[in-house]
Order: sequence, then C-alpha cells, then structure tokens
Amino acid sequence: MMQRTAASSRVTLRAAIAGALAMAVAMGLGRFFYTPVLPGMMAGLGLNAADAGIIAAANFAGYLIGAVLAAYGWAAGRERSLAIGALAATVLLLLAMGLFSGVAALSVIRFLAGLASAFAMIFTSGIVLSIGLAHGDPRVQMAHFSGVGSGIAVSAVLVYLLSFIDFSALPAWRADWLFGALLAAAGLAAVMALLPRPEGGASAVREPPIVWTRPLVALTLSYGLFGIGYVVTATFIVAIAREGAESPLLECLTWLVTGGAAALSLIAWKPVERRSGVAMAYLLAILVETVGVAATVLLPFPWSALVGGVLLGLTFIVITAYGLQLGRVLASRSPRQVLALMTAAFGVGQIIGPLGAGFLAARTGSYALPSLAAAGILLLAAAITVLGGALSIKSR
Repeated sequence: MMQRTAASSRVTLRAAIAGALAMAVAMGLGRFFYTPVLPGMMAGLGLNAADAGIIAAANFAGYLIGAVLAAYGWAAGRERSLAIGALAATVLLLLAMGLFSGVAALSVIRFLAGLASAFAMIFTSGIVLSIGLAHGDPRVQMAHFSGVGSGIAVSAVLVYLLSFIDFSALPAWRADWLFGALLAAAGLAAVMALLPRPEGGASAVREPPIVWTRPLVALTLSYGLFGIGYVVTATFIVAIAREGAESPLLECLTWLVTGGAAALSLIAWKPVERRSGVAMAYLLAILVETVGVAATVLLPFPWSALVGGVLLGLTFIVITAYGLQLGRVLASRSPRQVLALMTAAFGVGQIIGPLGAGFLAARTGSYALPSLAAAGILLLAAAITVLGGALSIKSR
C-alpha cells in the first residue's frame, strides 16, 4: 500500500510541476508577456492604443480558433505530442516578436501565438487535471493554474532587469522578446522531461456530444463575458501605469503584484471554496474582479495600478479554474469538449475586449471609459451566473 501511495505521489508531483511550467510558458509568457513589453513597443514603434488593441485581439482570435479546433476528436490519443508541439511553437513565436515590426506582421505572429497557447493550455490541462482527479489530489489543479501567475511574475522581473542593460542598436522591447523566448525554451525543456502520458488510455476514447442545460448555457455565457471584462485590464494595466508616471520600477511592480497574486490566488480562495462551494466562489471572484477593474481608473495613482493589479491577479485564474471545473461537472462525459468550448466563449470575449478598449482609449485619450465599461460587463456576467441557475451546480 505504501509503495502504491509513493508511486502515486511521484506521478502527481511530476504532473503538477509539468503543468505549472507549461502554463507559465503558454500563458504567462506566450499570452501575457505582451502586457509588460507593450509600453516599450508603443513608444518604439509609435503605436497608439487602437494599434495595440488590434495586435492583442489577433492573439485572442488565434486563441479562439485553437480552442474550437481542440474541441473535436481528431486529437484523441495525441494530447501530449500536441501540447509539447504547441509549447515549442510558443518559443519560436516569442522570438519572432522581437524580429518583426508593423501592426500587420505583429498581428499575424500574435494570432499564431494565440493558437499555440490554446492548444498548449487545453491539451496540457486535459492530461494534468485528469491525473490529479484520478489520484484524488486537488493540489495538482492548484499548482497547474498557479503557473500562469508565476510566469507573469517572472516576466515582470525579466523586463525590469533588462531595462538596465544597454543593447546598443537593439531596441529594449526587442531584447525583451528575445530573452522571453530563451526563458520559455528552458521551461519547454523541463516540460518535455516531466509531463506524464495520459493514464489508462482514456484520452483515446471519443467523447459524446455535450448536452446543453440551462446552468451550462449560463455558465458558458458568463465565462465569455468574463473574457471581455478581465482582458482590458490584463492587456493595458502596465500601459496605464506608464501613463501615470513613466517609471520602469512601477511598471515592474504593477505586473509583479499581478503575477504574484495570481500565483497564490487558488490557495487564497480555498477557504471560500470550502465554506461556500465552487459556484459561489466563482461568483464572488467575478465581483471582486469588477472592483479591481474599476479601481485601475478610479483610485488615485499609483494605487490605481497596484490595487487593480492585485485584485486582477487574485481573481482571473480563480474564475478560470472554477469556471472550467464547474463546466466539467455539468458535462462530465465530455470534459475535453466542454473545456474547449468554454475556452472558445472566453476567446470571443477576449477579441471584443481589446478591440473595443483600444478604440475607446484612442478616441478619448484615456483608459477610464473602457475600464468602467469592462467593470459593467463583469457585473452582467455575475448577474447571468445567478439568474441562469449556475449557483445550483454542486462540484465534485
């Protein structure tokens, strides 16, 4: 019995570390590295907020298409290879961002990076979360999703440290992308060594179609609106920090506290989950995030950026993890499909968010209106969660 327990612990530990590193590469770097580098890109390339929103939206469009493609049965039995391939593509695309200029070229690269991020997140999550569930170890999920915040925090420190180095003819923002690619390559090597293969051959079985119930529809809709509401702050918060005072230290601190809070968020919310359940924790996290998004433009500077970053970090991974957990409960026979389709709804929201926010910010000269609109959309997501009966979901 002890031998079997020890073996089980080794498997779950490997899965947890591999999952955290994969999410750090795919999401913390592949998706969110754009945020701390964006102010430098805007200054160096003469981009305005609308241009930045277009490039960001291209990434989210790729994420959406990747999520939709991942929902189908063609990937059955190939999850590990696809996850590793997507992470390798992420490394190359981070490198490419440091080599090209122009909104069109950068948008194509970010589109492909979004596609790679979706594949890496969905196929890695399918492997890692299934192992955690099979071995009855909830710590696997917490470690897996904490990788996003850890990747964000590390990227903040990386960009800050690179700001002290003079690369001569190489613009600082290009150096950021190149060193980000090197960091991602190190993570990829570790994931290749650690990521287990799916257990029991279950992944080779094609899933039945999802049965759409009222709570599942409400959950998916609220999750899509969350994609709009959070992404405005997640994309522009470092630019908001620079707008208040051009300080590399403050920009680093803003993104660092966001990532640090994100890395610890699932642990911080665990008492709420135990006391009130996953569905209520999901709702409360949306409401807290609403406050955080509004805080970025309502509080006096620099507290607006720092408090907004902390509240964003404390909630966006929690909402993601709990939302997908609830989806798996409601569609337990089709876990990969529901994961992919909820991610697709999220992706639609993420396309709308930066496009609308960038347009409004360029027109008004401020991030105030788009941020307040995003807070209103998060309130709508909370209302749909309640009215659609999603709070009745009992998580297993």
